[in-house]
Amino acid sequence: MERILRTVLIVTAALAAACAPRERTLVLLSTNDMHAKIRNFPRLAAAVEACRDTAQLVVLVDAGDRWTGNAYVDRAATPGMPMIALMNRLGYDVATLGNHEFDHGQAFLGRMIDSMDFEVVCANVVSDTCSFPPLPPYTVLEEGGFRIGFVGVVTNYEGPGHPAGNASSFAGLTFPDPQQMALKYAAELRPKCDVLVLVSHMGDDRDRELLTQTGKDLRNIGVTTIRMKGRKVAGVDFRLVPLAGYEPDPVFQKQVDACYANPELNRPMGEFGNAANKWGLANWMAGAVADGIDAEIGFYHIGGVRLDSIPAGGVSAASVYGLEPFGTLVAEMKMTPADMRRMIVSKYNDPVNVKEAHRIDLISTTPYVIVTDQADNALDVEFPKLREGKVYTVAVSDYVYKNYNDLNYTDGKITEEDVTGLLLEELEEDSPLRIDNTPRQRVRRK
Repeated sequence: MERILRTVLIVTAALAAACAPRERTLVLLSTNDMHAKIRNFPRLAAAVEACRDTAQLVVLVDAGDRWTGNAYVDRAATPGMPMIALMNRLGYDVATLGNHEFDHGQAFLGRMIDSMDFEVVCANVVSDTCSFPPLPPYTVLEEGGFRIGFVGVVTNYEGPGHPAGNASSFAGLTFPDPQQMALKYAAELRPKCDVLVLVSHMGDDRDRELLTQTGKDLRNIGVTTIRMKGRKVAGVDFRLVPLAGYEPDPVFQKQVDACYANPELNRPMGEFGNAANKWGLANWMAGAVADGIDAEIGFYHIGGVRLDSIPAGGVSAASVYGLEPFGTLVAEMKMTPADMRRMIVSKYNDPVNVKEAHRIDLISTTPYVIVTDQADNALDVEFPKLREGKVYTVAVSDYVYKNYNDLNYTDGKITEEDVTGLLLEELEEDSPLRIDNTPRQRVRRK
């Protein structure tokens, strides 16, 4: 999920303090939304080791979304394993789940958890499937005589009722409200520990209600310093530390370099004649899904565009897989402008997945204008190049087809055409490509 920050909430559970206790310091280092961006992992390793060299008590935690976003990790022999191997080597202590942990299905996630040398906790996922055994809601670590409790939670707001992603990835699982479950298990755990930590992947807005944040893609590390007097918390402070200031650890650098030494992914598949920004990439993808099935109109959801830009020049397979890392297929529908209007208005006004609402979410090959009221609610959509009442063949991603509410269409189906295959084919056959970065969609206040 483009666009989200996760971290740690400190809640204290003080026990009786000894007379005039000596002050000690506990440091919690936190990451979140790494999205397999392992280029910066050697700097992360250097930062963690520097802290371990200077602080007495250090705990390293991660708040989810460890893979999906880097072809060198996502398309490894075991997808995601290079990320886990690095985390195991660095000595992570605790982690929770993000929505992208479910991208490859529950059985895959279960096997990956078995490969993790750190505790994985999540208090608000309930499983009745054999492919994904239940996770503990919390764990307690002993560090330097202190008992540190960790409760983990994951979002259920975007589904709705489950994390963002294809509904099929969550079959057989239920996701109770993360804030309620966090409070429930915090109450249960508080008497058992000296310091209580919430490791959350609830989403930007809800994390902000309770938590601090570290950013995404391994640009920063969160440093939470807890001063303890005896078993009583004397003070807590948090700071965000950019990793750019650290020299890469050479041992981890060698491991990362080996991941990137992939000639198939490094080979240029074609070239861009000009630099593409995010809007241009979305335009390209909308056009590609339409051309791939000979549709008259293509739509692509902006959340499925996972790169912000690609420079002019050679474009590697790794860049294309980084742009679309989900294995998305193209879906076909027959829709009138009224049907398309309904789809766009419903998404713009989405009351459930609010972080995707009140924005242009569906980039299209056909221009349109969303007309809103003064409260920014969509009222209408104007299509200057479409004829009302005409039935058009429309191409969308299978994610839109399977997950967007209030779709109205006929003759809908998911095709066998995959988006990355279409993009790679176009690169190979039509290079150099001139990418149109001009927005075709806009919002107008009535």
